[in-house]
Amino acid sequence: MVINIKNMVCRHCVSAVEDILRNALLHAIQVDIGIAKIEEEELDEPQTALLDNLLAKAGFERITDNDTLLIEKVKRTIIEHVHEQPDCNWTLSACLESHLGIPYDTLSRLFSQKEGRTIERYYIAQKIERVKELLAYKNLNLTEIAYRTGYSSAAHLSRQFKQITGINPKEYRIENCPRIPLNEV
Repeated sequence: MVINIKNMVCRHCVSAVEDILRNALLHAIQVDIGIAKIEEEELDEPQTALLDNLLAKAGFERITDNDTLLIEKVKRTIIEHVHEQPDCNWTLSACLESHLGIPYDTLSRLFSQKEGRTIERYYIAQKIERVKELLAYKNLNLTEIAYRTGYSSAAHLSRQFKQITGINPKEYRIENCPRIPLNEV
């Protein structure tokens, strides 16, 4: 059985969902961002209720409708684009259309309706989160971070970083600020 899960954004989320499945006495075959494959072919009502409860306590949610599933696929594609394909020369819209096979205007309209923000704002938030990660490592300068995250320059990165976080990257690195959850950006 395949379970689609909302709000998984990183490898730590994968570990958390693996733990949740074990606690729910379910047998995971494979867990990736947004999806868990389990040995069980069906879940009865008590198993479903337990799983939903455990997921909710950890900030996750089982996806039960197609629109929400599509939104999560958009998010996963963006996360992959930001973290694993920084040298991609495609525009965000072309990347999403290619990966999902759905026109960008359809994805954009649905995303904005369901999420209350645009795809572009989510994309920028993901890029800023990646910048925060790289700043925390302290082994790259701002120009190198800008290059690795697809910004045209360190100045552009700094402007956008300050616009989103309220401080510049240098202040963030010095203060070692706590990360703010994406749903608050």
